[in-house]
Amino acid sequence: MHVLIVSQYFWPESFRINDLAVTLRERGHEVTVLTGIPNYPVGRSFPGYRAFTVLRESFRGVVVRRTPLIPRGEGTRWRLALNYLSFAFSASLATFFLRERFDLIFVYEMSPITVGLPAILLRRLRRIPVMFWVQDLWPESLSATGAIRSRTVLALMEKVVRFIYRSCDQILVQSEAFVPCVRALCPKKTPVSFFPNWAEAFYMPLTLRADSPARAELPNGFRVIFAGNIGAAQSFETILAAAQRLKHQEDVHWVVFGNGRRKSWVESEISARGLSRTVHLLGTRPAEAMPRYFALADGLLVTLKRDPVFALTVPSKIQSYLACGRPVLAALDGEGARVLAESGAGLVVGAEDSEGLAEAVIRLRRMSSDEREIMGRRGREYFEANFDRDRLLDRLEGWMRELTRRRARGS
Repeated sequence: MHVLIVSQYFWPESFRINDLAVTLRERGHEVTVLTGIPNYPVGRSFPGYRAFTVLRESFRGVVVRRTPLIPRGEGTRWRLALNYLSFAFSASLATFFLRERFDLIFVYEMSPITVGLPAILLRRLRRIPVMFWVQDLWPESLSATGAIRSRTVLALMEKVVRFIYRSCDQILVQSEAFVPCVRALCPKKTPVSFFPNWAEAFYMPLTLRADSPARAELPNGFRVIFAGNIGAAQSFETILAAAQRLKHQEDVHWVVFGNGRRKSWVESEISARGLSRTVHLLGTRPAEAMPRYFALADGLLVTLKRDPVFALTVPSKIQSYLACGRPVLAALDGEGARVLAESGAGLVVGAEDSEGLAEAVIRLRRMSSDEREIMGRRGREYFEANFDRDRLLDRLEGWMRELTRRRARGS
């Protein structure tokens, strides 16, 4: 098969779609990626790129076609809107100049939903089936993060979502709880299938040498590590409030790897709350490096805002955490909480429960190292049983082949 992946985000931005594209290529498929100029999460074009250029690159055997977009900047509403719409427009225009013959279009929808528009245009131009992988629910996530409050705009976005879903041949969802929401907006004949995230093969339990450079980068003490986007959905208010409750226990350290539009706010809050000795913002690292830092964590942290929409999702960092075999500390509701409770991999409190999170940190700290190791092993076992990369990709390939066969039969 020749698969066209449409994704606003791609290498060198760090998303799971990178691994999917390379793995499909390694499994013998031709893969082309239609994407934008990398600018996430820093908000400006990565070194070596310019926002308003058209590029053709190669990434580990994958052909990468880049179209212009307006960088997301500081992540204000209008700047994000321009970022989203500029990619949808330029990528749609680019579809007229694609000369390759594709068997299937695979859309990776990690916000915005408008990433589906170029794929649907190409589907109509060439009658190529579209498979759409939903990572974020729209328009629900817009209201949940406060990005859009206007009921009129949200109603308009719902119509856009309905149009996109109804124009797809198969829809995949990263959380089982997404199924009813998606099903309500698409035809009954369109298959809606649960397809969770996995973790790249480099996420695994590690034992580091005493002289490992990673050790020197982290503070000594009980380490709670958060990795990922520093945004509105992650409820850093909860993390900082929990850290403030424990600020006098100076051997408890909160270590944050990542970037995002709320980083400046978090930095100012750390200063205002007097948390600079226990909360550490260490910036971003390559995804391949993260297992080394996770190996040095006493607890890996995941948090979300309290909102019915976020209760439906499973943050993709949960799979990465479980794969690395370390205890998990979580302040979230719904599906993510269910997965962690079912795995026995850590301690879970409700979303935005800063007091409960602080108490969970103390509980984990009081456990013996053997007890924490048992938690980590449970997480790894659960990961292997439910999120094994090869089994999931076998399933995806099966769906892809069936979809292309159905399309060839004209059904």
